[in-house]
Amino acid sequence: MIVADLASIEGRAYPARRRTQNLAGGASPIQAANFCLGHVQLEPNGGQVPWHNHEQEEVYVLLEGEAEICLGEERGTLKSGQAVYIPSGVFHQLTNRSPRPCRMLYCYGPAGEVAHWRQELAGTLPRAGEQAPPLPEGAAPQCVDPAT
Repeated sequence: MIVADLASIEGRAYPARRRTQNLAGGASPIQAANFCLGHVQLEPNGGQVPWHNHEQEEVYVLLEGEAEICLGEERGTLKSGQAVYIPSGVFHQLTNRSPRPCRMLYCYGPAGEVAHWRQELAGTLPRAGEQAPPLPEGAAPQCVDPAT
Protein backbone atom coordinates (compact mmCIF):
# COMPACT_ATOMS: atom_id res chain seq x y z
CA MET A 1 0.00 0.00 0.00
CA ILE A 2 1.33 3.42 -0.95
CA VAL A 3 0.26 6.27 1.34
CA ALA A 4 0.90 9.99 0.96
CA ASP A 5 0.67 11.81 4.31
CA LEU A 6 0.23 15.60 4.38
CA ALA A 7 1.86 15.65 7.83
CA SER A 8 5.13 14.37 6.33
CA ILE A 9 5.09 16.03 2.88
CA GLU A 10 7.07 19.28 3.06
CA GLY A 11 5.81 20.60 -0.25
CA ARG A 12 7.03 23.76 -1.92
CA ALA A 13 6.50 27.44 -1.14
CA TYR A 14 5.80 29.70 -4.11
CA PRO A 15 6.36 33.46 -4.58
CA ALA A 16 2.59 34.06 -4.73
CA ARG A 17 2.42 33.13 -1.02
CA ARG A 18 1.16 29.58 -1.05
CA ARG A 19 2.47 26.13 -0.13
CA THR A 20 1.68 23.21 -2.43
CA GLN A 21 1.92 19.57 -1.35
CA ASN A 22 1.61 16.86 -4.00
CA LEU A 23 -0.60 13.95 -2.94
CA ALA A 24 -0.57 12.12 -6.29
CA GLY A 25 2.03 13.01 -8.91
CA GLY A 26 5.05 15.30 -8.62
CA ALA A 27 7.18 14.45 -5.58
CA SER A 28 4.47 12.27 -4.01
CA PRO A 29 5.02 8.56 -3.43
CA ILE A 30 1.71 8.05 -5.28
CA GLN A 31 2.12 8.23 -9.04
CA ALA A 32 -1.11 7.97 -11.05
CA ALA A 33 -1.12 7.81 -14.84
CA ASN A 34 -4.29 9.81 -15.42
CA PHE A 35 -4.40 12.56 -12.80
CA CYS A 36 -2.50 14.63 -10.23
CA LEU A 37 -3.86 15.66 -6.84
CA GLY A 38 -2.53 18.16 -4.36
CA HIS A 39 -3.18 20.27 -1.28
CA VAL A 40 -2.57 24.02 -1.26
CA GLN A 41 -2.58 26.54 1.57
CA LEU A 42 -2.97 30.16 0.52
CA GLU A 43 -1.62 32.72 2.97
CA PRO A 44 -4.02 35.38 4.31
CA ASN A 45 -4.54 38.66 2.47
CA GLY A 46 -3.38 37.79 -1.01
CA GLY A 47 -1.97 34.24 -1.13
CA GLN A 48 -2.58 33.11 -4.68
CA VAL A 49 -2.49 30.57 -7.45
CA PRO A 50 -1.63 33.17 -10.15
CA TRP A 51 -3.35 33.68 -13.53
CA HIS A 52 -2.33 30.79 -15.78
CA ASN A 53 -3.68 28.10 -18.07
CA HIS A 54 -2.75 24.57 -19.13
CA GLU A 55 -4.06 21.77 -21.29
CA GLN A 56 -5.26 19.64 -18.37
CA GLU A 57 -8.81 19.80 -17.07
CA GLU A 58 -8.83 20.71 -13.38
CA VAL A 59 -11.07 20.93 -10.33
CA TYR A 60 -10.41 23.10 -7.26
CA VAL A 61 -12.13 22.07 -4.01
CA LEU A 62 -12.07 24.68 -1.26
CA LEU A 63 -11.67 22.95 2.10
CA GLU A 64 -11.36 25.94 4.39
CA GLY A 65 -11.85 29.68 3.98
CA GLU A 66 -13.13 31.81 1.14
CA ALA A 67 -11.30 32.88 -2.03
CA GLU A 68 -11.76 34.91 -5.18
CA ILE A 69 -11.89 32.69 -8.25
CA CYS A 70 -11.24 34.09 -11.72
CA LEU A 71 -12.07 31.78 -14.62
CA GLY A 72 -11.80 33.21 -18.11
CA GLU A 73 -13.84 36.43 -18.09
CA GLU A 74 -15.72 35.50 -14.90
CA ARG A 75 -14.92 36.47 -11.28
CA GLY A 76 -16.65 35.05 -8.22
CA THR A 77 -16.22 33.77 -4.69
CA LEU A 78 -15.47 30.17 -3.82
CA LYS A 79 -16.49 29.14 -0.28
CA SER A 80 -15.53 26.23 1.93
CA GLY A 81 -17.16 23.03 0.65
CA GLN A 82 -17.47 24.26 -2.95
CA ALA A 83 -15.71 22.97 -6.05
CA VAL A 84 -15.13 24.66 -9.40
CA TYR A 85 -14.44 22.99 -12.76
CA ILE A 86 -11.67 24.52 -14.89
CA PRO A 87 -11.84 23.50 -18.57
CA SER A 88 -8.71 22.77 -20.57
CA GLY A 89 -6.93 25.89 -21.86
CA VAL A 90 -8.93 28.43 -19.81
CA PHE A 91 -6.96 30.99 -17.78
CA HIS A 92 -7.73 30.91 -14.05
CA GLN A 93 -6.55 32.36 -10.74
CA LEU A 94 -7.43 31.79 -7.08
CA THR A 95 -6.73 34.50 -4.48
CA ASN A 96 -7.27 34.47 -0.72
CA ARG A 97 -8.59 37.95 0.05
CA SER A 98 -9.45 37.14 3.68
CA PRO A 99 -7.38 37.62 6.85
CA ARG A 100 -7.30 33.84 7.50
CA PRO A 101 -5.47 31.03 5.67
CA CYS A 102 -7.36 29.24 2.92
CA ARG A 103 -6.93 25.54 2.10
CA MET A 104 -7.84 23.75 -1.12
CA LEU A 105 -7.35 20.56 -3.10
CA TYR A 106 -6.68 20.50 -6.82
CA CYS A 107 -7.06 17.56 -9.17
CA TYR A 108 -6.09 17.71 -12.82
CA GLY A 109 -5.70 15.24 -15.62
CA PRO A 110 -3.95 13.90 -17.44
CA ALA A 111 -1.03 13.62 -15.05
CA GLY A 112 2.17 15.62 -15.50
CA GLU A 113 3.73 18.83 -14.32
CA VAL A 114 2.03 22.04 -15.42
CA ALA A 115 4.34 24.79 -16.70
CA HIS A 116 3.06 27.53 -14.39
CA TRP A 117 4.92 26.04 -11.40
CA ARG A 118 8.31 26.52 -13.08
CA GLN A 119 7.27 29.84 -14.63
CA GLU A 120 6.22 31.25 -11.26
CA LEU A 121 9.50 30.26 -9.61
CA ALA A 122 11.46 31.83 -12.49
CA GLY A 123 9.31 34.98 -12.66
CA THR A 124 8.28 34.20 -16.26
CA LEU A 125 4.50 33.71 -15.94
CA PRO A 126 2.65 35.21 -18.90
CA ARG A 127 1.40 38.58 -17.62
CA ALA A 128 -2.33 39.25 -17.55
CA GLY A 129 -3.29 41.76 -20.23
CA GLU A 130 0.09 41.44 -21.97
CA GLN A 131 1.11 37.87 -22.92
CA ALA A 132 -2.15 36.47 -21.47
CA PRO A 133 -5.78 37.61 -21.51
CA PRO A 134 -6.64 40.31 -18.96
CA LEU A 135 -8.04 39.40 -15.56
CA PRO A 136 -11.75 40.04 -15.04
CA GLU A 137 -12.57 43.56 -13.84
CA GLY A 138 -12.04 44.03 -10.09
CA ALA A 139 -9.85 40.93 -9.70
CA ALA A 140 -6.85 40.84 -7.38
CA PRO A 141 -3.69 41.54 -9.39
CA GLN A 142 -1.70 38.57 -10.68
CA CYS A 143 1.46 37.84 -8.69
CA VAL A 144 4.38 37.78 -11.12
CA ASP A 145 7.23 38.16 -8.62
CA PRO A 146 10.08 35.66 -9.09
CA ALA A 147 11.34 33.48 -6.26
CA THR A 148 13.80 35.23 -3.95
